[in-house]
Amino acid sequence: MKASRAAIELIKRFESLQLDAYLCPAGVWTIGWGHTAGVEPGMRITAQHAEELLGLDIEEVERGLASVIHAPLTQGQTDALVSLCFNLRGGPRQLPKVAPKLVAKINSGDYPAAALELLDINHANGAVLAGLTRRREAERELFLGP
Repeated sequence: MKASRAAIELIKRFESLQLDAYLCPAGVWTIGWGHTAGVEPGMRITAQHAEELLGLDIEEVERGLASVIHAPLTQGQTDALVSLCFNLRGGPRQLPKVAPKLVAKINSGDYPAAALELLDINHANGAVLAGLTRRREAERELFLGP
């Protein structure tokens, strides 16, 4: 399933547009709407390039998600997982390492329990981050959506 406008809006809500490379709270060089691949200090891009990178990053997450999640997903569940995996360094292939309970609960069809697992993925470098906590709460809401 493809990410909808809701996934893109959620990503943009938590990833501010930055046209100059910066170090994110996890210590990763980032640019645009949270793009990390190949980013180096001193890089600068245009807003149009940032949109293109976002689209490519989301497509990569969509492809990778299908190899990890085997249960059927609603659009809201897909959108929430795309946002989550977009935010994980390494994308969907990291999901079983970072959140094995989440993957297991989704793949077993226990969606309510999976939604709770989203809330535990709110730390970077061993510290709970308020921004990640807010993001996971928003992803959980989207995951449980109508």
